[in-house]
Amino acid sequence: MTGDVAAARPPQYVGARVPRVEDPRFLAGGHGYLDDITRPGLLHAAFVRSPHAHARIRSVDTTEAAAVPGVVGVFTADDLQGVQPIVTALDRPEATPVSRSALAKDKVRFVGDVVAVVVARSRYLAEDGADLVDVDYEPLPAVLDAEKALAADAPVLDEELGHNNFIHTEDSAGDVEQAFADAAHVFAKRFRVGRSAGAPLETRGTMADYDVASGRLTVWCSTQLPHLLRTFLAPTIGVSEGKLTVISPDLGGGFGTKAHINFPDEVIIPALSRQLRRPVKWIEDRYESLAASVHSKELIGDIEIAVDADGTFRAFRGRFIGNSGAYAVVPWSGMVDPACAATMLPSIYDVRNVAWSADTVLTNKCPTGAVRGVGWTPGQLIRESLIEDVARALEIDPVELRVKNAIGPEPYVTALGARYDGGSYVESMRVAQKAIDYENTRRRQQELRGQGRYLGIGFSPFVEPTGFASKGAHQVGYPIHFHDQTSVTMEPDGSVTVKTGMHSHGQGHETTFAQVVADRLGVRLDDVRVVRGDTDHSPYGMGTYASRSAVIANGALSYAAADVRAKLVRLASVLLEASPDDIELHDGQASVRGVPGQAVPLASVAGFGYFGPKEVVAADGTEPALTATRTYDPEENYANGTCAVVLEVDPELGTIRIERIVAVEDCGVMLNPTIVEGQISGAIAQALGLTLLEEAAYADDGNFLAGSLMDYLYPTAADVPEITMEHIETPSAVTESGVKGVGEAGTVSAPAAVVNAITDALAPFGVTVDRTPVTPSYIRDLIRGATT
Repeated sequence: MTGDVAAARPPQYVGARVPRVEDPRFLAGGHGYLDDITRPGLLHAAFVRSPHAHARIRSVDTTEAAAVPGVVGVFTADDLQGVQPIVTALDRPEATPVSRSALAKDKVRFVGDVVAVVVARSRYLAEDGADLVDVDYEPLPAVLDAEKALAADAPVLDEELGHNNFIHTEDSAGDVEQAFADAAHVFAKRFRVGRSAGAPLETRGTMADYDVASGRLTVWCSTQLPHLLRTFLAPTIGVSEGKLTVISPDLGGGFGTKAHINFPDEVIIPALSRQLRRPVKWIEDRYESLAASVHSKELIGDIEIAVDADGTFRAFRGRFIGNSGAYAVVPWSGMVDPACAATMLPSIYDVRNVAWSADTVLTNKCPTGAVRGVGWTPGQLIRESLIEDVARALEIDPVELRVKNAIGPEPYVTALGARYDGGSYVESMRVAQKAIDYENTRRRQQELRGQGRYLGIGFSPFVEPTGFASKGAHQVGYPIHFHDQTSVTMEPDGSVTVKTGMHSHGQGHETTFAQVVADRLGVRLDDVRVVRGDTDHSPYGMGTYASRSAVIANGALSYAAADVRAKLVRLASVLLEASPDDIELHDGQASVRGVPGQAVPLASVAGFGYFGPKEVVAADGTEPALTATRTYDPEENYANGTCAVVLEVDPELGTIRIERIVAVEDCGVMLNPTIVEGQISGAIAQALGLTLLEEAAYADDGNFLAGSLMDYLYPTAADVPEITMEHIETPSAVTESGVKGVGEAGTVSAPAAVVNAITDALAPFGVTVDRTPVTPSYIRDLIRGATT
């Protein structure tokens, strides 16, 4: 439902390529990351972590560690005072609550699990102490594969639970069995999506300072959702929310890795600060970040498509098994990957018969969570990979097969009940075809094959949920309600302060939020300041993740600014002796429409509001305060687009050279095209890493093999070619100003385009890709298997 927000003149900033206002701060080193912040008397912590995937803890001897000069204390689970278990509990009957001790008490469940913590005067001394903690382990059988963990004789991780499958969900629509029985063809595929990590440039960390005099606890944490952390942390450590402040400073990227709450460190460090009555800090090192923070996307997908003889899709059926790792992360749990993959199974296709099931399974790996693209990325990969196989088997052009089965541009309700708000589902494919010169590229492909060279073209049209709020969350299985708040205040000098519960960790919120408010209030962009990341100084918000900030902040800001604008207009009408209907606010001035020269600076209007006589500024009974706080909880909204990739595979080396990437993006009305393109570029770079390079790999015994950036491979600038971007703007029919989100689109769409291009390139060998990452050795194995 759109809001009644008037603007006297056309927008000045929204839609423009306004340079990011926060960049001078970052480029000049004026930022403040967590590790830059210190406190008098600060102590440092180091964790003792399990070297075993699964083991019982016989004993923990801290004697030698405690004797290290400079070590203040060594703590095990029994030594933490007043700390409750960390509990993940989804409000749905299929989900079994899962809990963990902040420090492992009886046994460890993955390599990197925390057993003890050493606090010392420096991090070096704390690490020295941690090396001397003697833990006696009794190794237990480990299970790493989610499908094997479902077996009746599999090792059980949580004895209280009694099994490893803690969430089983399913849904269906139409007559799936009959549709498959009537189909001319049935195609099936199993696809294994690899395990990856968010791997932000700045690792995670927590610092806490307990004030004895006031009983207040201040926690600095690299979190994407400071208010939610406060709400969940307070009862876990026994502090009221009113006495707990969470500050999240600048973050060196989040990607969802920091969109979870009550990590063990987030509980332990504040508890220790209160216990020791000293400030305590812990900063994650790279090994801890890769091995024990949060992983994502490992999924086994078995899907089937029922197809008529002419290529019409009749039904989809899928089973998704998610590898949750050792624990259920708060608040999303490992369900976020299999459930999101399953609920978006129909995607852009007009299929009314759909059935799916999803299992969320405990294994002896690092816990998985909501990292960029969540299950939408693996779901897209699995479905679009099978559609590529269908096209090849039926000898139908893969783009035309998708166009034939795609829905129209108007709003559409899927068989599973998702309410799309309109998009360019077919148009985006046509734009992508034109951008890569599709017909000529196909001809060139044939010419190169005659020379023994293997060029491939891959398409990946997508639709993804954005503006994640109550109804969007319910659609993918999370019965959560959202009440994000934002406030807008005009100060006495006419400048504007925006306070939001969203968190910016690189997205450029200080720019886009200021653009929205500047246009609404008619002030200059430089006059708007955005405050976020401090629970004492910003209204309650659910944080930033899942492509939600642009949609939700734009709505809440627009409503709050409209309230302030109405007060300004009334005050200006008094000063200018004109009707409020004739007042315009623009470029820092209030003026009378059609009367050149009759104007007054907004600073004067604001000053009048603050200091004018009450019988005038509040004559109609309106509160004179030039401030407003509003919430916004949008309807379901979905961005869409198409990613197309042209690449060449060297069959002897198994290497891939990406020649061209085209991203056609439709995120509705763009607030700032430059920032949109930055989001797309970063997301596609991350997608290339997930598809070709990155793997959070484990040995068969559960030992973690990717604990450094020598082993876990980021894409570099040399791995990411220039990306061609095309924009389509289909305004959302249901959000304020028609805005949709964009942050994850590239990560959702690009992996399937790359995989399909590789499969297309290798078509002469009769092979198809069925896993990620697609490494050179895997490609050589595929070809070798086809030719021997």
